[in-house]
Amino acid sequence: MDNSQRIVEIEAALNKELSPTHLEVIDDSHLHAGHAGAKSGKGHFTVVITSPSFEGKRPLQCHQMIYSALGELMQTDIHALSIKIP
Repeated sequence: MDNSQRIVEIEAALNKELSPTHLEVIDDSHLHAGHAGAKSGKGHFTVVITSPSFEGKRPLQCHQMIYSALGELMQTDIHALSIKIP
């Protein structure tokens, strides 16, 4: 799977589980060329997300919700994920 398809999958998973009011998925893989994760074929991404689901939650809880929403993608397609919750 190429990274543009991975972005579509990431967006779909996050939209389904967290109903974000703002969502950006940025492919940072080009910044990690030659890195071990890049060699494995998995991608490096940044997610910028705002969701009503995060209200009253600590940042760690929000990150856990994101990882849970991404499920298997975290194992199969994502090597590194940077999360920004404005």
